[in-house]
Amino acid sequence: MTSAIRTENLSKSFRDTTALDGVNLDVPEGSIYGLVGPNGAGKTTAIKVLMNILRPSGGRSEVLQTDSVRLQPRHFAQIGYVSENQEMPEWMTVGYFLKYLSAFYPTWDASLEAELVKQFQLPVDRKLKHLSRGMLMKAALASSLAYRPKLIVLDEPFTGLDALVRDELIEGLLARAEGTTIFISSHDLAEIESFASHIGYLDQHRLQFSEELESLSARFREIVLTFDTAPTMPREWPTSWLQPESVGPVVRFVDSLFDEEGVGAKVRSLFPDYRDMAVNGMPLRSIFVALAKSGRAS
Repeated sequence: MTSAIRTENLSKSFRDTTALDGVNLDVPEGSIYGLVGPNGAGKTTAIKVLMNILRPSGGRSEVLQTDSVRLQPRHFAQIGYVSENQEMPEWMTVGYFLKYLSAFYPTWDASLEAELVKQFQLPVDRKLKHLSRGMLMKAALASSLAYRPKLIVLDEPFTGLDALVRDELIEGLLARAEGTTIFISSHDLAEIESFASHIGYLDQHRLQFSEELESLSARFREIVLTFDTAPTMPREWPTSWLQPESVGPVVRFVDSLFDEEGVGAKVRSLFPDYRDMAVNGMPLRSIFVALAKSGRAS
């Protein structure tokens, strides 16, 4: 499968501070890839390296089969980029802003622009500096969709937005970007879970895993064991069992390599006297919290 984004041992340091450490990332063409991780993990730095805003300290990265450091205007004509801190010419009206940008993109679609203006209810005669944050993000997204890019890169686009605006942005993105690769970093895990096809988890400046969301959701389970009396906790746990805790006759942990057929025997080997076992699915936010806490404890 062709990769829209690929990195090999990508590293970035700022003097003595490491931001990225040997990141190997592969984003399949046509996927909706969510990059998640704690604050300071390196998500924004990774995107800036991909967009040739920052130079890597080591390794390499490719975007649309082109080395990031060699990206030229003709390549950016196929890439849409929206950042939470995006600088926009505040003195321009929305309409003038879109007209101004259209000259730089050979594939700019005026009819699609009109549809996006209508869908996002953009006030074309109002200056950008007078728009709310939600409207600014809608204008930025519309300007990145109107030329039908092959790749859309979004860096924390939902930060500070209310639920209705987030839903409108996602609806517009998915409706107008069919077949386009979408690469998005976000702390809004519930929103990411609602539409992403792939998830990458960046922590401690390394990519801890990268896989399809369906596969990720299938291998994480919360296990709850009930005993007649408070059990003795084992000194050693399987490395795939995260956040073990005991409260009276109940033991809880997260199994990060859940195997429906083998979990019973595995639990019985450590807790032969358990009376009942409950297996609960986990939303992406719970998975993220379990991984983040385990990373801090290690």
